[in-house]
Amino acid sequence: MTHSFRSAGRTLAGAFAVALALVPFVHAQSLTPIDRPVAVVEEDVVLRSELDHAVANIKGQYANRTDQLPPDDVLERQVLERLVLNKLQVKRASDSGIKVTDQDVDNALGRIAEGNSLTVDQLRAQVTQGQTWDEFRRSIRDEIMIQQLRQSFAQGRITVSESEVDAAVAAQANNTQYHLANLLVQLPDGATAEQIATGQKKIEGIKALIDKGELEFNAAAVRYSDAPNALEGGDLGWRGLDEIPPTFANVIRSMQTGQVIGPIRGPSGFQLVKLVEQRDATGEGTPVTEFHARHILARVDDAHPETAARQKIETLSARLAGGADFEALAKSDSEDADTKSQGGDLGWFPSDRFGPTFGSQVAALADGGVSKPFRTDAGFHIVQRVGTRQGKTNQSQRAQMREAIGRRKLEDEYNRFLREMRGEAFVEVRLAPVATGEQPAATPAAPADTAPA
Repeated sequence: MTHSFRSAGRTLAGAFAVALALVPFVHAQSLTPIDRPVAVVEEDVVLRSELDHAVANIKGQYANRTDQLPPDDVLERQVLERLVLNKLQVKRASDSGIKVTDQDVDNALGRIAEGNSLTVDQLRAQVTQGQTWDEFRRSIRDEIMIQQLRQSFAQGRITVSESEVDAAVAAQANNTQYHLANLLVQLPDGATAEQIATGQKKIEGIKALIDKGELEFNAAAVRYSDAPNALEGGDLGWRGLDEIPPTFANVIRSMQTGQVIGPIRGPSGFQLVKLVEQRDATGEGTPVTEFHARHILARVDDAHPETAARQKIETLSARLAGGADFEALAKSDSEDADTKSQGGDLGWFPSDRFGPTFGSQVAALADGGVSKPFRTDAGFHIVQRVGTRQGKTNQSQRAQMREAIGRRKLEDEYNRFLREMRGEAFVEVRLAPVATGEQPAATPAAPADTAPA
């Protein structure tokens, strides 16, 4: 099975977990005389009201740390770039045939409410204090479409070999995890010698401010980084060595907490990297419940419309209910190329291997039981649970390593895809030019790799 299916649902779950706290960027209401476009994005526009709402959300998050934010004109352009990228991704998803049903949005809202210890009605009451419920639903629909675009993009592109997993397990024998942050000064593709020299001078100036204690690292990232995580202070979260590009892994291992290294030249430009903290994630001897299961997949992607996939899986479900053999049906009709020839056999795996939705469906079955059709980012599934056992940590660790390596590869490839899509798109920004007095600040023109590279 490809990595795209293994990670199905996990990235989406992460997006939902923070959706309420961040209040996703929303569609503006109908154009009014006091509203106006601040950017033209292909055949769509970003309205002044959308931008104002999104900027207000960011300022709200930094209510007690306003000194970390750049000047308003720089902040506006950073936020506008996010809105532009969101619109481009939603359009690409729609053009690719990706559709999100009202039920998908309802399920997502239920998970957001549960993650914030709220009922859906309580969530609705909180949301409508700042925006309409319909706007919030549309923003969640867009988030789902973007995540499904990522998964569709990954299919066939992201694979993880057993030798890569072996190397990662050996490298992380101490189970140390690292909380990292980065700051990127981006260089254009095919940068000239002059552009490279300018970029290096800029990041050296930023590093000098940090070293002198005149600016905290996260404040510098908010003000000056060209990476898409700039507004989060460059935060990269917790990562194992397997989730860090090999060229950085040895350096990270020898760093002290709080240390900042760089500037280092990578494919995207010059970077500074900070080790925020580290921890021991050892779980030796912890028993892990593992499942043995088979599945049948009706894929949803550019070549397989959702309606047709839904009809197919319901037909197959009816055949199973009528006594059809699961293994034989998987061999003849499943659209998972990696497991079809084995009758849909997934082998032994921990419940989180294929994402929370798939795991919960398997866990709810008795051995020998067959599920009703259910949806993940890959498409529609029917799963048969073959057996259960108490596994060992090393087997779970290999699954986690495989997942982590795949996420890093997807992150790298998808960010390159975004840069290409942004560069090819027609985007006309209608904001006043940014003042030059805030140097060495830079306004991001396109997304960049968030991992050190």
